[in-house]
Amino acid sequence: MNKKILSGSFWLSFGSIVSRILGVVYLIPWLIMLGSYHNQLNAQALFNSSYTPYALFLSIGAAGLPSVIAREVSQLNSQKRYKDSLYITKLGLIIMLVMGLACGILLYVTAPLIAKNSPVDSVASATISIRVLVPAVVILPSMSMVRGWFQGNNDMKPYGISQLWEQFARILFILLATLLIIEVFHRNYVIAVYFSVFGACVGAIASYLYLFAYLRKQWGDYRELINNSLPRSLNNVSRSLLNLWYASIPFVMLGSFITVTQLVDQLLFKQILINFNHMDKTYVSYLYTIFSANPSKITTVIISLATAVSETSLPLLAGLKYKSKDSVKSIRKLLLENYRLLLFILLPVVALGAFAASPVYTVLFSHDSFGSYYLVENIIQSLFAGLVMNSLTLLLALNMNRLAVIYIVWGVVIKLILQVPMTFMLSADGSILSSDIAFLVVILLSYHKLNHTYGVKLGSLLPIVVANEIYIVVLFIYQLLIGSHFNTLGRMGSFIYLAIFGLAFLGIYIMLANFMGISEKIFGKKIGYRYYRYKHYE
Repeated sequence: MNKKILSGSFWLSFGSIVSRILGVVYLIPWLIMLGSYHNQLNAQALFNSSYTPYALFLSIGAAGLPSVIAREVSQLNSQKRYKDSLYITKLGLIIMLVMGLACGILLYVTAPLIAKNSPVDSVASATISIRVLVPAVVILPSMSMVRGWFQGNNDMKPYGISQLWEQFARILFILLATLLIIEVFHRNYVIAVYFSVFGACVGAIASYLYLFAYLRKQWGDYRELINNSLPRSLNNVSRSLLNLWYASIPFVMLGSFITVTQLVDQLLFKQILINFNHMDKTYVSYLYTIFSANPSKITTVIISLATAVSETSLPLLAGLKYKSKDSVKSIRKLLLENYRLLLFILLPVVALGAFAASPVYTVLFSHDSFGSYYLVENIIQSLFAGLVMNSLTLLLALNMNRLAVIYIVWGVVIKLILQVPMTFMLSADGSILSSDIAFLVVILLSYHKLNHTYGVKLGSLLPIVVANEIYIVVLFIYQLLIGSHFNTLGRMGSFIYLAIFGLAFLGIYIMLANFMGISEKIFGKKIGYRYYRYKHYE
């Protein structure tokens, strides 16, 4: 396994996953402070109705440029053109500052329209909540650009650690603000939600400060590379800006693909069920919360695993085109390593999450059989979403931009076509299933193109698939005989059960991977063994 993929994936996974775990765990004290289950559901609906359009505007504001910069910097560095890579990064930073401001203004203006069509109790409250996120939209694109520059230099540590600083500052602010508003000043939970969404801005500032502190510390090494660089050849500012804009379009679409499918749910779900199915507005808000708002907090952790692997592969694949004459063989090897690591991590996490959905939902929110049911569906969907993000990122890394854009458009069109009839017939299940079908179409098209172009043989992935099939059978038997009896525990009992369940079945998966030789193929050693003989696998 390529050491850069392993190292980069570790730092990206560490920062991304731990930050997302923190983003899930803080919900426990936050929701408890909000009071009744009714307040918690309404707060979650309001919170998520704000964050989905925020995420979309953030993707547009970032314009995909951080990923473009990562790819461009990697390619230029491979040619010893460090001055050009720094020049491109500075241009990108200027663009991000302008785009952040423009998207912040646009989000502020469109907030009433978005709130009006969202499944929330109060349109006025939703409008304010969305507008509170404007400062974060202004700041985050330029901060993401700095992360992209580090990614292009194959230095994933600041990328991962900055995510931790961002999340830690955000959560600390949310919890302190909520404690003061609810317990000290005895104000309404809606005010607490306003301050909670503003935490995104606090987190962005904290991440920015860390990145610049790290850059200052490492600047001596980068300055040496720049001093030994070839002369700068990119001098046409307008052409360079246009090239960056053009190259960023596919990355914008990639970054917003999953968010767009969620926004379709947010804007159409309420309209379909109220106008065609004649459901009560309050019940629709409850359904939206348990099938979309609550599960999304958990599934983002799973999707981040795939994102970490794919973002690490992006600069490595981009650089290979210039480093190796035998590029097809090198790319084929990297693609296989990407597939192995992705499936090795993603499949067991999805299996564990699906079989532990009921206690997970109880710990984070409250015991709700419908909520647990929809969480299972969302966790399964996160497997598709992770594969979508990985496959499309690989296409972009290999300059198959046009195809990636076409596949994304097809995915969105399929989602839109299926949304109304499937939601009308199956309610929340239909909304989830319409996204599943859209993701599956994109997955099949993307991986078929990659494997056909570079002659990737998938036979070496069979042991990972078989191991996970065995793992799922073991989990199913356990759940049937033992696990189902723990689905009705309270919050503390479910937490203790999850800790034991997770550690036990993590150990089982590691033993299974070691026994079948999968660990050695990926890491060069058996997991848990200190001394080993390194083996190389093609």
